[in-house]
Amino acid sequence: MQQEDVFKKLVAHCKEYGFVFPSSDIYDGLGAVYDYGQNGVELKNNIKRYWWESMVRLHENIVGIDSAIFMHPTIWKASGHVDAFNDPLIDNKDSKKRYRADVLIEEQLAKYDDKIEKDVEKAKKRFGEKFDEALFRETNPQVVANREKRNVLHERMSKALNDNDLEELRRIIIDYEIVDPVSGTCNWTDVRQFNLMFSTEMGSTAEGSNKIYLRPETAQGIFVNFLNVQKTGRMKVPFGIAQIGKAFRNEIVARQFIFRMREFEQMEMQFFVRPGEELGWFAHWKEFRMKWHKSLGFGEDNYRFHDHDKLAHYANAATDIEYRFPFGFKEVEGIHSRTDFDLSQHQKYAGKKIQYFDTELNESYVPYVIETSIGVDRMFLQVVAAAYCEEEIKKDDNSVDKRVVLKLPPALAPVKLAVMPLVKKDGLPEKAEEIINRLKFDFNCQYDEKDSIGKRYRRQDAIGTPFCITVDHQSIEDNSVTIRYRDTMQQERLPIDELAAILKEKTDLSTLLKSL
Repeated sequence: MQQEDVFKKLVAHCKEYGFVFPSSDIYDGLGAVYDYGQNGVELKNNIKRYWWESMVRLHENIVGIDSAIFMHPTIWKASGHVDAFNDPLIDNKDSKKRYRADVLIEEQLAKYDDKIEKDVEKAKKRFGEKFDEALFRETNPQVVANREKRNVLHERMSKALNDNDLEELRRIIIDYEIVDPVSGTCNWTDVRQFNLMFSTEMGSTAEGSNKIYLRPETAQGIFVNFLNVQKTGRMKVPFGIAQIGKAFRNEIVARQFIFRMREFEQMEMQFFVRPGEELGWFAHWKEFRMKWHKSLGFGEDNYRFHDHDKLAHYANAATDIEYRFPFGFKEVEGIHSRTDFDLSQHQKYAGKKIQYFDTELNESYVPYVIETSIGVDRMFLQVVAAAYCEEEIKKDDNSVDKRVVLKLPPALAPVKLAVMPLVKKDGLPEKAEEIINRLKFDFNCQYDEKDSIGKRYRRQDAIGTPFCITVDHQSIEDNSVTIRYRDTMQQERLPIDELAAILKEKTDLSTLLKSL
């Protein structure tokens, strides 16, 4: 199946099964804004819990806050967002569509990558077990040529971005004949910068109002509360402050479903360290955050680090953790060494001392910062994309049935178990409700009595429910039920009294946390 088709199916699946809806759907939606449905909000909350507890519960020197969305406007001047929070945009004169110039070039780079991988896959099939992939990548003329083309383009783009050379970005697009996917032409405008912050006014009258911004990131709320948290929590460097919250960016090229939105949610942790020790901590958090992702069991080959070609104005090191989405490797998390830029800037603009007195060194300094920043919505999309499976099931009469299943980690699944009476009579619904009433305090349960048992299983597979409990006439006699396992579809007879212990072992978040 083409990867584009997989992505379209993901989007349709999310709407059909109550995960994600276009915002204001009855009014034909609002561009790049989405609502989470009844199953989506449960999955999203479970992802946030996994992140929060892995940061705050597992680390004695990390605490959490919840800062306001509205902040003093000077904060965004100090942080550089007013002057430097821009995207390089280019328009196609024929389609009238607008694009990020750097993204157009990155997509050209991805085409070279795709050509290389296709050549490698063909060779694997041709040579079988004798295939030496490393040697093939180094010696095959076509692979070597495509890699050289990619490297030349990559170096040219990196230099243009670092030099903020907008004319060179346009020249690259023209030289490589990068066409607009809508019109198919190279009729491009000049590249220009566009600030991404939303602004509004605060005040009761137009004359007395102040221009403020919807925060484009949650990090600054942590930085301006550094002293508040450090003093009240008696925190000693190194220590971290974690936060989950909404952020807003006026993305002109918002696309790819919930991958890039105008209203989104971030999970960020700022870790304050001694100057000079930041790169060691940067390496530590790179390793820990990658382990966090891989612990979900979606395949180690589907993750990679991507070091930044252009460092932000505040950073001395930066990398992304990328996941192989149906539309290619894309960022889900960033790890940055932000130096002392943020605290120093706020110290300068606020005119107040923001320093830490280190009793071991007997000196005061502005701490350096390591940031881990992950988009909740991107993580949500990554989890759904990784879990989505289409399987063919051979039936007893040798015919083939199909099922769509979300193989979500049980700890993240929106519904942990569905309880189903075999028929809607003979006391079976009442027995099913009795089971739910016993388990609902510890697990998100769902009662399902509509349609045949097979259709009910398929419905639960589609939302990722790891366990289905069937109540039949034998359940009335001996207080036992049939439990069905989502991934294997195997069934087992168990006493009702054992369900809670089994479900806790299989679905508890601590199982994931202990793997870290």
